[in-house]
Amino acid sequence: MLKFIKYLKQFRKEVFIGPVFKLTEAIFELIVPLVMAKIIDIGIANGDKAYVLKMGGVMVLLGLVGLGCALICQYCAAKASQGFGTVVRSEMFRHINSLSHGEIDQIGTPSLITRITNDVNQLQLAVAMLIRLVVRAPFLVIGATVMAVAIDWKLACIFFIASPLVALALYLVMSRSVPFYRIIQRKLDRISLITRENLSGVRVIRAFSRQQQEKERFLEASTDQMEISIAVGKISALLNPLTSTVINLAIVAVVWFGGFRVNVGGMTQGEVIAFVNYLNQILVAMIVVANLVVIFTKAAASASRVNEVLEMEPSIISKTVTPVQEKENAPKLSFDAVDFAYPDAGDYSLTGISFEAAKGQTVGIIGGTGCGKSTLVNLIPRFYEVSNGAVKVDGVDVREYPLSQLRGKIGIVPQKAVLFSGTLRKNMQWHHEDATDEEIWEALEVAQAAEFVRKMPDGLDTMILQGGKNLSGGQKQRLTIARALVGSPEILILDDSASALDFATDAALRQAIARFCSERENGVTVLIISQRANTVRYADKIVVLDDGKTVGIGTHEQLLESCEEYREIYWSQNEMEGARE
Repeated sequence: MLKFIKYLKQFRKEVFIGPVFKLTEAIFELIVPLVMAKIIDIGIANGDKAYVLKMGGVMVLLGLVGLGCALICQYCAAKASQGFGTVVRSEMFRHINSLSHGEIDQIGTPSLITRITNDVNQLQLAVAMLIRLVVRAPFLVIGATVMAVAIDWKLACIFFIASPLVALALYLVMSRSVPFYRIIQRKLDRISLITRENLSGVRVIRAFSRQQQEKERFLEASTDQMEISIAVGKISALLNPLTSTVINLAIVAVVWFGGFRVNVGGMTQGEVIAFVNYLNQILVAMIVVANLVVIFTKAAASASRVNEVLEMEPSIISKTVTPVQEKENAPKLSFDAVDFAYPDAGDYSLTGISFEAAKGQTVGIIGGTGCGKSTLVNLIPRFYEVSNGAVKVDGVDVREYPLSQLRGKIGIVPQKAVLFSGTLRKNMQWHHEDATDEEIWEALEVAQAAEFVRKMPDGLDTMILQGGKNLSGGQKQRLTIARALVGSPEILILDDSASALDFATDAALRQAIARFCSERENGVTVLIISQRANTVRYADKIVVLDDGKTVGIGTHEQLLESCEEYREIYWSQNEMEGARE
């Protein structure tokens, strides 16, 4: 947790002022029993109403000053803890965005969401308690003991017996309950994962009538977390009875032995009452210390989880920020004996991939499900790092490019169409922030999306809901294609981006993209990933993948003659289409 101190630097004033005022409040709190003793011993004993009223006023004044100090401390604690949480969340969000796909896959999206919300909240609470109670609680315990010794050191021996017993009770309870809090945080990750899967896949769950099974799965995870929490609660429930028993027995001893001391004139009645008040202050302070142990234990567990993210180094970084000089007359894109394996995976997902794509050329990549098509194109913008070999753009290894320069050359349409909340125009300007409406409409025309966009009441100002929920699957795919086209990328990657389109729209889209790319200066190199043979049929070059290996490269006609895998894909699809006709 010490690593998070740097995030409190801009709140130094609050971190200092808060405990000072809380300490002042504690001092006034320790004075109150002495005032009470004087009221009993002098005012009530002598029947002096004026003295009682005067000292009563002093108690009210002490209470008001203590309240003011407490409010100032509360304000400082709130400002510092909330500011600290904001800084840590911002730093986490920035760092997560710097991580490569491999690191994000390793931790998992649900866990990252839990860490940036629940775990940071635990750290916020720890900061607030640090300012409000860490100084006050120990000071009250020590101060009450010192004040008791000052009144009567013989009777104060009861304090020295009771305090270790209370501390022992705290230790026995906390040592058994603390380990459970780390487990609870992991259980929350599991609940977060199931919740996210259900909310994002609600249509699939309902389509397969799996609501009951998913309820049971969620209930199982929630029950698991509940049982751990109940187990911890049962242990923690012993805390108050044990400490209260010890303190109450101590109070009985104070009253008993204090009565004897009063009878022999060694103490006054007011001092006995002051003793009882100091014992109660110790009890409350001890319970606060126990709660602080719980809070800081949870915070320590959360801190290790947040640190795990912040200390994770991205595996893919830019070697330089200076733009590299591309090589003239080099292929626009080339794979040279590329092997790739996902982190912690045993086998290679891609093996010995080698091919080239010239400027303005269209390359189709086809193969069965799971053969590595998407994995292959993810290596071009360096979402993942090659294990062996090299991927080159304009004759330069992608590892030599600044990431901003490399990815600025590429327009990507991912397999899963993703749109963000906001206006349609803002979504279209993701690749090119200064894109004009004319450029956007041109891209929409090419993507076969202009027609339905014009029918929208607000046109480019139409609000897109989260995840594009107010659009159909085909509309989302066409809009993501248009987004990639805005800004005229040098390399356009279409990763199975027409799977939700009918054959006529797909054909019109391919023709429009071909015209668009040929009209650009130096042309646009297009990579089309598809399982449809007709989608890649007219590509300048087709790469056939099977089980992560290249089994054929050539034109449609060449592959029909030389590649068995391509023939099987093509004729099986054509026969199916013929049967439908």
